[in-house]
Amino acid sequence: MKNRITAVGLALAVLFSASGCASMLERSYSASAPHVDRPVTAEDSSVLRVENYRELVSAVLYLVAQGEETGTIQLHGYTGEVEADLTAACLEVATEDPLGAYAVDYIKHEFAQVVSYYQVTLAIHYRRTPEQIRSLVNVTGAGAIRSELQEALSLFSPEVVLRVAYFAEDDASIARLLRQAYYDTPVTALGMPEAEIALYPDAGQARVVEVLLTYPREVEQLRRASEQLADEAGGISSALRGLEARPAAVRAASELRRYARFDPEAGATAYDAIVDGTANDEGMALAYALLCQQGGLSCEVVEGERLGQSSFWNALQFSAGERLYLDPAQGDGLLHTAEEFYQAGYRWADGAQEAEPALGEAELP
Repeated sequence: MKNRITAVGLALAVLFSASGCASMLERSYSASAPHVDRPVTAEDSSVLRVENYRELVSAVLYLVAQGEETGTIQLHGYTGEVEADLTAACLEVATEDPLGAYAVDYIKHEFAQVVSYYQVTLAIHYRRTPEQIRSLVNVTGAGAIRSELQEALSLFSPEVVLRVAYFAEDDASIARLLRQAYYDTPVTALGMPEAEIALYPDAGQARVVEVLLTYPREVEQLRRASEQLADEAGGISSALRGLEARPAAVRAASELRRYARFDPEAGATAYDAIVDGTANDEGMALAYALLCQQGGLSCEVVEGERLGQSSFWNALQFSAGERLYLDPAQGDGLLHTAEEFYQAGYRWADGAQEAEPALGEAELP
């Protein structure tokens, strides 16, 4: 009988910190844990059976995906270096696989030779709770990431954790998507939260993206302010009922100017505009988007520059793919084409969906 005990913990302890487990998401995700096929079992159904290194890695990953703290694996007909392969497999799962890199602190293993096979016992130590592992949301593509971030921001959730397939971007791209998601829902855009973004592992085609959010005020205060904003905006947007899309868009701008005054030194939220009565261009654009959305119009906040100065305005999507623009703070309250806005000194920010249009002859009235 031969017994070996190896700890991967010392190496992993340098790479990962076991402190500071993040709080759970407040939202209820309709998602399941990442699917990992169950390896072949031995006669005892609780024991996993493997024959080569790749199967060994899959078995360790399966135990992690299930949130198991201990597990037993049998190596049958195994021709590799058992101790070295066990160490490598545990390290690969804990540092290279997205789920392992996110969830595992360290893994200990011991093995013993039993006649014709080796029996391996694993002890898996986590730095995430089982609930956090199960709450991972599987997404593909920037649009899905932005949608999940938008949902979290609308609920003032403190944490978003996504398992992203085919992810070739970096944390800066996540920060851009978070900023876009903030402006997607003006009724809850009550101050841009600070974000801590982490990617697990550091490189690879598939990653776990963790975003921890700190809001400028207490969550309950933000919820109450959002409810008040929605109520007051609802009263204003009632003037849009029964109007066709274009007249409704123009009417929303005139109604907003009745209730809110543009002040470049004022606040930057729709609450500042609609409830307090003054806002800067960002707050006016958010307020206008809110009124339009409540009136059933497709309206977005656009970030860029006007005459060389940072500025915000709005884009409206109409039928047949027509996209027009309106500046509720500086403009004339009318709808204009991208060419007209470009001629008037508006420039879209880097990363915006619109490309700068070709120069035309039109100018803003």
